[in-house]
Amino acid sequence: MKATSFAAVLFSLTPLITMAPVLAEDDSSTKANRYDVSQHRRAIAIDHQVVTEHKTKVDGQRFDYTATVGTQPVWNNNGDAIATLSYTYYTRNDIKDLGKRPLMISFNGGPGSASVWMDIGYTGPRAINVDDEGYPLQPYGVKANPYSILDVADIVYVNPVNTGYSRVLPDEDGKMPDKDKQKELFFGVNADIKYLAEWLNTFVSRNERWRSPKYLIGESYGTTRVSGLALELQNRQWMYLNGVVLVSPTDLGIERNGPVKAANRLPYFAAAAWYHKVLPEHLQQIDLEELLPQVEAFTINQYIPALAKGGFIDPSQKQQIAEQVATYSGLSVDAVIKSNLDISTWYFWKELLREKGLTIGRLDSRYLGIDKDGVGDSPDYNAELTSWLHSFTPAINAYLREELNYHTDIKYQMLGDVHPWDRTDNNTGENLRQAMAQNPYLNVMIQAGYYDGGTNYFDAKYSMWQLDPSGKMADRLSYKGYRSGHMMYLRAEDLKQSNQDLRDFIQATLPQPNQPAKYE
Repeated sequence: MKATSFAAVLFSLTPLITMAPVLAEDDSSTKANRYDVSQHRRAIAIDHQVVTEHKTKVDGQRFDYTATVGTQPVWNNNGDAIATLSYTYYTRNDIKDLGKRPLMISFNGGPGSASVWMDIGYTGPRAINVDDEGYPLQPYGVKANPYSILDVADIVYVNPVNTGYSRVLPDEDGKMPDKDKQKELFFGVNADIKYLAEWLNTFVSRNERWRSPKYLIGESYGTTRVSGLALELQNRQWMYLNGVVLVSPTDLGIERNGPVKAANRLPYFAAAAWYHKVLPEHLQQIDLEELLPQVEAFTINQYIPALAKGGFIDPSQKQQIAEQVATYSGLSVDAVIKSNLDISTWYFWKELLREKGLTIGRLDSRYLGIDKDGVGDSPDYNAELTSWLHSFTPAINAYLREELNYHTDIKYQMLGDVHPWDRTDNNTGENLRQAMAQNPYLNVMIQAGYYDGGTNYFDAKYSMWQLDPSGKMADRLSYKGYRSGHMMYLRAEDLKQSNQDLRDFIQATLPQPNQPAKYE
């Protein structure tokens, strides 16, 4: 019903309502319903889907596709629905054999982040309306994504519990589980992996995708999630993968504390300083990808050994290291020495452009912020995150309702309440290594942005190097770097390149006909 017709109906009823107020007041059933909150409870449909049809052009190909937005339950061992997960699923329509059609299963991170970022930011058929560097534009919304991977793979974007429209469900008595029980069921490294693997088993079965080559892609904490899922799916669901993509990866439970943790920040510091043109002229004049190998070599060969000496480092060596760190980071020698050679990222984000009255972003240091005070050792806010929420929140809400026809009064949780998160027993990096060892088809690609200070690119490289100490699977591990931040795809040039890298990865990891999964 249109708003005008609704208003007309409302207007036509007004005389009747005003003429008979006593009758309405005396109607006990009407009065009871008015004050019965159960009649007005806001809830998501537990097992539901809305299907729409669309056209697109990707990588020069025109084709039709189907978008399904829905919810699917999470069941406990007794078969009771304890939560429902929302998802968006895109399938290309002209596919004859699903056994040859890859399925990409996509998760964002947080923990507590919805799937919105990679859906309308990265791989999906619609892309957010931002400028070429990723900054918000009005009108808010989405546009065609000519670089989507939908030409080569179907994609499902999954929202874990309390993200997107996904929610914990009350029990049969209408009572919600308490916070401790919710944490046990959903909100921890291993609980998250366990229930999502069960959910994926159902999704794959319902959509007849068991024969399809399967890929997992995760961003940020989503890389922890998909690394653990790779082994959980193989060992508990007997579902084998062709590939795992780690976008801006976390530590995956791989130790990099002490001197390694501190020193690994320097290549990122150099990238951010280079971008903001605060390096010495001889470094500023060379290309970023010529500069970074120099900084990486210094980090491994000199910076880590110096930090390992702690307070017993020779003063002359400390001075020498401090001068080189200052040269590469854009900070003063005095600041480096007073930090005992160990520079906090928070301090760096505040200090680098302090004299200009600006701070730089955490997850993408291209973004600038302004603080109330020029003093202090950390920014007032994350300049990049507020920019992203600015553009993504109206876009996803409008897109789901207006283009995909999914209507609900439930709030779309961009960042949901999942804390405290149980981070104990995080062995997801080892889980991924074991999954690769068990499955000769399984390959891994890492994507990272040079300007990401939250999950920096050199930490990503370090984790890749440590993932398989034997080196026997080195040819199945690959790395791609981009001149942007945590969500490298927000920069137009990197949106194109990162999707092409995904496309190449998928096509390279599809085995030839009759190629067996075995070691020789």
